[in-house]
Amino acid sequence: MTDAAVLAAVLGVVGGVALTVLLLLARRLAKGTADLGSDADQAAFRALHQASLAAPHLRGGLDGPDVAPAARHLRALLGSTAVALVGAEGVVAIDGQADAAELTGAAARVAERVRATGRRQVVPRGEGAHALEAVGAPIVVDGMVAGVVVAFASPVRAALVRAAGEVAQWCAAQLEAGELDASRTALAEAELRSLRAQISPHFIYNALTAIASFIHTDPPRARELVLEFADFTRYSFRRQGEFTTLAEELRSIHSYLELERARFGDRLQVTLRIAPETLATVIPFLSVQPIVENAVRHGLEPGEGGGTIRIEARDDATHTEITVDDDGVGMDPEALRDLLSTAADGAHVGIRNVDTRLRQLYGPDGGLVVETGTGAGTLVRMRVPKSQPHHELDGG
Repeated sequence: MTDAAVLAAVLGVVGGVALTVLLLLARRLAKGTADLGSDADQAAFRALHQASLAAPHLRGGLDGPDVAPAARHLRALLGSTAVALVGAEGVVAIDGQADAAELTGAAARVAERVRATGRRQVVPRGEGAHALEAVGAPIVVDGMVAGVVVAFASPVRAALVRAAGEVAQWCAAQLEAGELDASRTALAEAELRSLRAQISPHFIYNALTAIASFIHTDPPRARELVLEFADFTRYSFRRQGEFTTLAEELRSIHSYLELERARFGDRLQVTLRIAPETLATVIPFLSVQPIVENAVRHGLEPGEGGGTIRIEARDDATHTEITVDDDGVGMDPEALRDLLSTAADGAHVGIRNVDTRLRQLYGPDGGLVVETGTGAGTLVRMRVPKSQPHHELDGG
């Protein structure tokens, strides 16, 4: 069984789980290639290994700046003499043992035939120094031909024709995955912009009013509050970084609560119980602060007597559990359920956005847990896994 035939079988059958299989095979490879068993096993490993190397270069799209190395890995994957990737604007990457200019022209002609038919095309031996046959296969995304994989060989056998089709389908899956990643990133950024927009009109007005009230009566206190305001806004409106540490978020919460105390005075009490080992936990940026603001704005502010906010963080084996509890006015649980399930603007938009972002990051079970009742206060709990991929923390 040829490598091209093994490749077609592997990509055709394994499909979306190819990378999972690759990880298992990689562990075996670390112990020695003898553990891979038969020649077919080793051919399957080589195919999956090359696929994993090509994948990151395709996630940015065929017009991305890093697509060129993908052609090299796809050529090794197909075992062909040369491979070209053709995008909407022409040949975007090429790798092979022939004249690049001739291959580029030939690939463009093959791609034109593929686009015209929407199907694989086998082109007979052409003119020129390379004199190679070619097979072109469409990369179909959302029902449209987004690009073409062109493989050159002498001759083009049936196994290569089938393998080129499977590789084109696999490339389409990588492009779709890249678009999904980009959509998720854009959505996360939109959620953060929404949170920042929520902070600005209500809180900033109240904070500046509170600062102004101390300018003549207690100038040192006014200066302290200006510095707290600067720290809070610098953190909240930083431009980059979707993640931060719990310690950094708590510093911002401290500034926020100092500014609110300037308004509430003794009517606002805060209790902190933070396990030291939780301070380094990586959490989504602006995930705890909006919960605290929600407790002040919708829990304590409507009541005449103010109240107490308790912020706790504890180490819970594989997770860090963070709770924000207030003894304010609370709300009807059914109304809260409706609020978290709607995308409408209005009250509690901050807590809704935090819940959405947590579910996007950690799955359906990763959202907020809220316990409340009319006149019974509100407790909000979030659990963040301690073992997470590397995240950019410093947004400057």
